[in-house]
Amino acid sequence: MIDTLDRRVAEGEERIRLDVTESGIGVLTLCRPDTLNGWSWESSRQLGLLADRIRFDESVRAVLLRAEGRAFCAGIDVTAPGGAITGRSPADRTHQYYEGIRWVHERFAAFARLPQPVIAAVQGYCLGFGFELALMADIRIAAEDAVFALPETGIGVAVDAGGDLRIARDAGAGWAKLLALTGRRIDAPTAERIGLIQQVVTVGELRDSAGAVAAEIAANAPLAVRAVKRDIDAFADAGLAEALDRTALAAALTLTSEDAREGYAAKAAKRPPSFEGA
Repeated sequence: MIDTLDRRVAEGEERIRLDVTESGIGVLTLCRPDTLNGWSWESSRQLGLLADRIRFDESVRAVLLRAEGRAFCAGIDVTAPGGAITGRSPADRTHQYYEGIRWVHERFAAFARLPQPVIAAVQGYCLGFGFELALMADIRIAAEDAVFALPETGIGVAVDAGGDLRIARDAGAGWAKLLALTGRRIDAPTAERIGLIQQVVTVGELRDSAGAVAAEIAANAPLAVRAVKRDIDAFADAGLAEALDRTALAAALTLTSEDAREGYAAKAAKRPPSFEGA
C-alpha cells in the first residue's frame, strides 16, 4: 500500500488539486486526465489530506468537486503503485484488505462529512470508485455525456466504498440492486430521473453551472448552511456507518477470492470471465 503517516504530496504526484477562489469556493480537481482520473490508494490519501485542510478553513464556504479531461473518474487505476495487497496467508491478506478498505472509508468520511456543502461536476465516465466519490457530494450536476456504473460484480468483487448504499438511500433499494448486481451503465438523464443527479447540462455549461450553485450556497450564512447539511445528513445517513463496516468485510472477502483473480485476468485479456463462486 502506501505510507499512511505521510502528510506530504510530492511535487508532480498530485492526483487531486485544491484551489480556493476569492468568492469562498474550494475547488477540488481530479488532475490525472491521462489515466481518466483513475483512483488509487494514493488518491484516497490525498482526498483525506485535502478534506482536513478544508474543514477548518473559514474562507471556504462551499466545495466544487470537478475533474480535468474527458472523464470524471473511470474507476480504479490499475497502473498505480501498491494496487494489490499481499499477506502471509489468505486470512492475513483478507485482514489487510479489510483494514485497508476501512482506512479508505475513513478518508471518504472526512470528505463526505465536511461542514461545507460539496457540489460535484461530472462529465464522461463516472465508474466504480468515481461513481462512489460523486455520490458522496451533497449536490451532483452532470454533463449530457456522463455515464454512470458500478461494474464491480462483473470482475468478481463487492462494491468497495458504499456507492450501492448511497444509491439505495437516494434512489431506492431496487435501483441500487439493479445497478450494483448487473453493472449496467446509465446515462445522465436516467441518473437525474431516479434522483442520483440534480441537474443535467451541456458539456460546455458544466463548470459554470456547478460553479453557480456553489457560489449561491457560498453567499448564504455559513452557520445556517452547515447546520442544514448536518441535519439532513443525520436523517439520510442513519445506519450508514454499520452498513459500511459490512461493506468493508464483503469487499475484503471478495477481493481475495479466486473469482476476483479470474475477473481481473479476464478483463485484462478482454475475454468473458468464468466464475465458480470460490
